[in-house]
Amino acid sequence: MRTMEIVDRNTTDEPTGTVTNKSQNGTTRPWLLLLFNCMLVTVGGVSSPLLLRCYYLHGGNRKWLASWLQNVAFPLFLIPISAPLLLKRQSNNTNYSHNLSHFVMNKRLFYASVTLGVLYGASSFCMALGLRNIPVSTSTLLMATQLAFTAVFAFLMVKQRFTAFSVNAVVLLMLGSVILGLHSSGDRPSGVSNGEYVLGFVMTLAAAASLGFILPFVELSYKKAGMVSVTYGLVMQVQFVSCLVATIFCTVPMIVNHDFQAIRREGKEYGLGETKYYLVLTFTAIATQATVMGNLGVIFCSSSLFTGVLQTMLLPVQQVFAVIFFKEKFNSEKGISLVLALWGFISYFYGEYKLMRNNTQRQPSVNGHENVIQHIVVQP
Repeated sequence: MRTMEIVDRNTTDEPTGTVTNKSQNGTTRPWLLLLFNCMLVTVGGVSSPLLLRCYYLHGGNRKWLASWLQNVAFPLFLIPISAPLLLKRQSNNTNYSHNLSHFVMNKRLFYASVTLGVLYGASSFCMALGLRNIPVSTSTLLMATQLAFTAVFAFLMVKQRFTAFSVNAVVLLMLGSVILGLHSSGDRPSGVSNGEYVLGFVMTLAAAASLGFILPFVELSYKKAGMVSVTYGLVMQVQFVSCLVATIFCTVPMIVNHDFQAIRREGKEYGLGETKYYLVLTFTAIATQATVMGNLGVIFCSSSLFTGVLQTMLLPVQQVFAVIFFKEKFNSEKGISLVLALWGFISYFYGEYKLMRNNTQRQPSVNGHENVIQHIVVQP
């Protein structure tokens, strides 16, 4: 499942005690980093669609502003980008220049980050327009199809193998979205026309498809980045550049539509009050950025498909919060779609578990030693 190459070093090159210490550090840190990024995906993935829907429900009506909010918090990541370099410099690290050369991304990864930013901008607009016209509970179920799109694009782009379990997951997730589409008459919010609802439905599926493409694209970009080691700091650089480009992508139509001038007026007329209006905007930006950063971090620590699976796991939580906060209807069609989505997740996860167990059993030891030093590097 891991797409980054795992390099095994000969244990006879160093003392046995050194091997054990490096093995422990090499395995503990990625798991802690993976856990941290999973928490970001969980918190951001649950709260961001709720906050965005809250913006629309109480008087917000600027779709490009909603798109812009999903990327504009990118300056926050200057902190994790700059902090390691400052710490190494203050500690008089003799390898500072060497570390700096490995920290800065090369041209290939920079161009990939720019492309990623354009994709993020388009995906943000699709998501904003979708949540404007359909309930959160429906949107999150449709976004579950991202796992299916991710599986297909991962197969095409990074040669992720299909198994009977992953094919079953794709079919179940697609079937769930079809059921929602065929029985959507009682799900349309008041004040939304049939045409607007269909548009929101289609745009949400487009957002799922674009995100399904983005995750393997990030994974492929890491693999094609030459001989540069993929570090967490480098992941933050990809995040910073891509969200900067996505912000510019959304800023241009905001200027054309005079959205910046409308923010103050919209805040005064907001149903929850002006202060809460700005709080909704602020936390929407932070939550969405946390989701994106978590996605990239999970890809770094694991793979793009695991990111899709993690997001699918959040479906029940999102459904519960949508019903509690927005009093949305949870009809039988949504129940069936949720069951199919969870069934697809379980099918995929079980298949990956079996594959991982088989690979572990087949992995030979190095020179008779059980401890193996693992370094995540990018394949040339």
